[in-house]
Amino acid sequence: MHAEAIDKDKIPAHVAIIMDGNGRWAKSKGFMTRIKGHENGVEALRNATTACAELGVKYLTVYAFSTENWSRPKMEVNALMRLLVGALSNELDTLMKNNIRLQAIGELASLPNDCFRQLHDVIDVTKNNTHMTLTLALSYSSKTEIISAVKSIAKEVEAGTLSADAIDEKVFASHLYTKDMPDPDLLIRTSGEYRISNYLLWQIAYAELHFTNKLWPDFTKEDLYLAIVDYQHRERRFGKTGEQLKVN
Repeated sequence: MHAEAIDKDKIPAHVAIIMDGNGRWAKSKGFMTRIKGHENGVEALRNATTACAELGVKYLTVYAFSTENWSRPKMEVNALMRLLVGALSNELDTLMKNNIRLQAIGELASLPNDCFRQLHDVIDVTKNNTHMTLTLALSYSSKTEIISAVKSIAKEVEAGTLSADAIDEKVFASHLYTKDMPDPDLLIRTSGEYRISNYLLWQIAYAELHFTNKLWPDFTKEDLYLAIVDYQHRERRFGKTGEQLKVN
């Protein structure tokens, strides 16, 4: 699949990715630990990020580390955190060259201090970039995000600054981590699993879902192009019928 096959007038504004399969990739290659999979996964993310930027995708949000991932073996978690610090530093040139702004969502305070500092350093350096926003979901849980939004809204109602009758989808969405970006148009999951895994549950209500058997380190620009072409062939109804869309 080549970029020429993509309709440039129907590029999804927001692509979300569940980057799954690093560990299985490492095992399939005969490595003794899963870390090699995560290391090669960084290259796959670089390729996907630059491809999205080249196509004109405005927002790319990737599931990098869930709250559940903290329960993995300590050696793997520590290696992942070291890899995160190194990747943030090494990929800064790529972000600046492609005019990409970095953001992060999740329980970021739970990250190790060096990761937290490096993350915010890169966020600060790239804050004025305007071509695309890359968001890392780190120590992220959609259920936790939703509960946090509910608590925030409840406090405003209790304080009298928000009426319960005024709470609607727009108000609720304004209390989520993703309040400054549109909902994803396309969600891609690699590795052949057919699960959402507690990722952007509210935001993907009407996203198109694309599943691929490719393990994340093997995911290429061509695989991204294929997912976007698949998306472009879908009829997005948002609860309406096909006949209603034709009339409108």
